[in-house]
Parts: sequence; structure tokens; C-alpha cells
Amino acid sequence: MDTSKIVGEKIKGLREAKAITVEELAERSGLAVEQVERIENNIDLPSLAPLIKIARVLGVRLGTFLDDNNETGPAITRKMDTSDTISFSNNATHSRKHMTYHSLSKSKADRHMEPFIIDVAASEETDFILSSHEGEEFIMVMEGTMEISYGKNRYILEEGDSIYYDSIVPHHVHAFEGQAAKILAVVYTPV
Repeated sequence: MDTSKIVGEKIKGLREAKAITVEELAERSGLAVEQVERIENNIDLPSLAPLIKIARVLGVRLGTFLDDNNETGPAITRKMDTSDTISFSNNATHSRKHMTYHSLSKSKADRHMEPFIIDVAASEETDFILSSHEGEEFIMVMEGTMEISYGKNRYILEEGDSIYYDSIVPHHVHAFEGQAAKILAVVYTPV
């Protein structure tokens, strides 16, 4: 099941449950009202940074948008159980999907890290918009070659290479020279 359509509904439900208007959510998250409305109505697939900002305003983990489970013990995800996905845009207006995320922890409640296996789509896009959010990220390349734009620097990572960085610094993660790739990513965002 592609859960990307569920994200907007969950955001809207949480916002309404907390009696926060669209305008208040937009102002407190630093997003445009139109952007929040488009996310809630599943018109736009948001990038990770706006989702993290929305999660902070709503006082929930990023994973709240991705799961419905209440398990507090260990979470085991079998290889065959990673078929549920969620997609995020790459901030390009003409591109709807950039990465497909397979959650490795959706059955674990109260988590502070979000581990994913991410399929990075092949793309001819070369004009990347850097984004930032609170927290940290760890990425290990499983297949292919990745390019990470981080501040004013650029890093090329090959299979087996990894990077750990503060995500408050503007960054963008994409496949090197437009080739498809697969990565393990762990995103930590403080609540």
C-alpha cells in the first residue's frame, strides 16, 4: 500500500484535534497557507523538511504520519514487510517523486529515530533546492552512488560509504549523475 495519500489526512486530523487552524499551522511552521492546504488535501507530496516542521508544531514524531502502531517493545521488520512505502517530493515543481521510503520502524511507538530503506529514483534533474530541519541524519549507500549537497560542500558516496550530519545545515540528497540508487537512512528529529 502506498501511504503517501494518508499523510495529508493524518496531518489534518491531528491539526483539527488540537484546534489549530490552517493559518496557525502555517505561521508556526514557517510554511505558506497554500502549501499546508495542498499537503493536507494530498495535492502535493511534501519534502521531508516541511513534514518535520509540521510534526514539531503538532507536537508529534515524524513517524506519527507514517504509522498507526502502539508497540513500545522492539520492532522487527522482515525483508518481506517493507512493501508499504511513502514518497516525498524533491522540491522541484515539475517532479512529484524523488525517493520512495520503506519504513523500518513503523511498528515501534515512541521512537525518536526514523530508519528507512530509500529507493532513489533516476532523474535528469540537476537544479536542487537545499532544505534544512532540526535534527540529524545518517545515510549509508547500499547500491549505486549518491551525491549529498551539504551547505557549500558536495560529497560523493559510493556503495558502502556513509555520512552523518546535522540536518539544520541546508542539504539535499540525490543520486549521482541521475542514476538510481538505494540507501539506508536514519533521521533523528527532536520533538
